[in-house]
Amino acid sequence: MRPPTVGLLLLMFFASGAGSVPQGNAGQTPAGIAELQQVDAALTFARSRNQRDYAITSPNGIDEAKYVEVGGIEQWITIRGEDRNNPVVLFLHGGPGDATNPWGYAGFRLWLKHVTVVQWDQRGAGRTLGKNRNAPPEAITVRRMAQDGVELAELLRKSLGKDKIILVGHSFGSILGLFMVKAKPDLFHAFVGTGQVGDPAKNYAVAYVELLKKAEALKEPHAIRELREVGPPPYSDGRGYGVQRKWSNLFEGADYFISSMLGLAMAAPGYAVRDINDWFDGQRLSAEHLVPETSAIGANALGGDYALPIFVIQGAEDFTTPTSLAHALVNSIRAPTKAFVPIGGGHFAVFMKPDAFLGQLVSRVLPLVREH
Repeated sequence: MRPPTVGLLLLMFFASGAGSVPQGNAGQTPAGIAELQQVDAALTFARSRNQRDYAITSPNGIDEAKYVEVGGIEQWITIRGEDRNNPVVLFLHGGPGDATNPWGYAGFRLWLKHVTVVQWDQRGAGRTLGKNRNAPPEAITVRRMAQDGVELAELLRKSLGKDKIILVGHSFGSILGLFMVKAKPDLFHAFVGTGQVGDPAKNYAVAYVELLKKAEALKEPHAIRELREVGPPPYSDGRGYGVQRKWSNLFEGADYFISSMLGLAMAAPGYAVRDINDWFDGQRLSAEHLVPETSAIGANALGGDYALPIFVIQGAEDFTTPTSLAHALVNSIRAPTKAFVPIGGGHFAVFMKPDAFLGQLVSRVLPLVREH
């Protein structure tokens, strides 16, 4: 499911004229260019510092960034961890199209003591999009991308010497992950959903009721007024959905997190402006091709029988993919082991409450790896 993208922040900045470059006198460096050069110098310093501070230096560590052939195209992955012997986690980013690689060097750093984390720019997202500008966009479908994910999991098992890996999916990635583990459960120790989509068809209707209830509990007149003005979905235009996203982000504190994503991406080691543009473009392209498809998926397609353990570690107040729907999904699932685990926070609890999420991952999921 899709909160406002970080790309939107820059689009608003330049659309407002704030990003225009003042012109200097003839023969002189325009003032705006000089200012941008100062910013570029600061970003160069930050990238160099982050390269050093987030480096993997342990003797048995792994730090790889490369394109691999998956689904007939070159797709971008990074593999990072402090010990190659640790279990492998394949993380499925949300959005759709909101690749974590531009800022995940920082977002996942605490995980790397316990697991090796693989981040993947999915088909139509991030550097994978940048590498495949001429690939037919019609291939950006949930079914094709689930096949890509299965193929990538097979590749990782072989290249990293693992019998199975752990799959973690956030938001849109939680839909993709459930389809992957239904198709090939033998590749995975477990599936962990977070920002879990429980019922796409009911998502916004339930979120509206819960947002209005939260606004009334907080006695937030601005939120109450805006929510009542747009009313419950469906909406004939994007305004109603925009109001929901605005207040879900504010109530969850996610506006701060989304801004930090942008800052970390701009200062990512090895990244250039071209990569950031690919990141933004991937969010727009993926939304265009995937949101209509995911919105039509029913709860029955996500529930049912699973042949491996299923965990959902969800922010207790997720107004983007409502916690109540995620809980109902887990209740509907039949699996050898399953658990719904609420933690503090909202839709981005996996990143905003890292100690709580990682603690649950280590205590509940990693023991399953040692059993095999």
